[in-house]
Amino acid sequence: MSVVDDGRIHHVTTPDTWARAVADGTFTESTLDRSLEDEGFVHCCDAAQLDFVLTTFYAAVPHDLLLLTIDPELLESRLVREVGNPETGETFPHVYGPINPSAVVATRVLHPPHGRH
Repeated sequence: MSVVDDGRIHHVTTPDTWARAVADGTFTESTLDRSLEDEGFVHCCDAAQLDFVLTTFYAAVPHDLLLLTIDPELLESRLVREVGNPETGETFPHVYGPINPSAVVATRVLHPPHGRH
């Protein structure tokens, strides 16, 4: 998947979860089936990490997903880059607190791999 690396970060969720977050005015999902309360932060990735995240953590998801593109400068919660892979030392962006929907500058539907041709 081609996503421009412009300093923005990304989070993968479901369309329904995002719709609830917009209605509630706050996004508190850390990753599929895990909340901010469960994890302590919201998992995000940079553009270059998106393919890895999708194939490693979301490949078995049979339904559409939604890619959130987040402008870090608009976040009301703290963004920290932390080692996500101890073997390589690669860091991932983690948001320590809810994501305010106004920081999400774009969304894109991601269809499951079996639906791609």
